Amino acid sequence: YQRRVHGCMYARNDCKIFRFCGSKCTKAFKRKMNPLKTKWTKAFRKSRGKELVNDKTMLFERRRNIPVKYNRTLMQSVLKVMKRVEVIKDRRQKTFAAKRALVTIRTETASDMKVLRQNLDWIPERHRNAVEENLKEGDRAIQERTDKKRLRKRSERKLQAKKDKLQNAIAAH
Repeated sequence: YQRRVHGCMYARNDCKIFRFCGSKCTKAFKRKMNPLKTKWTKAFRKSRGKELVNDKTMLFERRRNIPVKYNRTLMQSVLKVMKRVEVIKDRRQKTFAAKRALVTIRTETASDMKVLRQNLDWIPERHRNAVEENLKEGDRAIQERTDKKRLRKRSERKLQAKKDKLQNAIAAH
């Protein structure tokens, strides 16, 4: 093992190099723990859709082992682009996190509504009518959302069918 500033690096006999951020990751690797089944790993988060994975801005951060001759104008343009890409990446990560939070909010709201329906007798009489009205509004909102999703999926299927017909017509000629 070679020590670096943060974490360590392990070089296997077949020249495969593993880089670890800290001792926790190193110990997990030595214990042969599967990173896809360990909740705190990047691999787990990416495989379960908890982090932004397939995004074009990630391509800029890849390592490239191709030497490039120094060019001042190229370097200036690269630095400008790097700043712009960072802004775009931050914005996309924020929207991704907001979408994930929205899903959890919806599921929590649905479970809260279910609990309220089951335990309406716990609510005092003077507040019961307001709670029942709110439950009805929540049901309407959920129904509207599902209807919109259904319509969107139907329109996507129709559009895909049209594209397939065009491709078949082009292929036939």
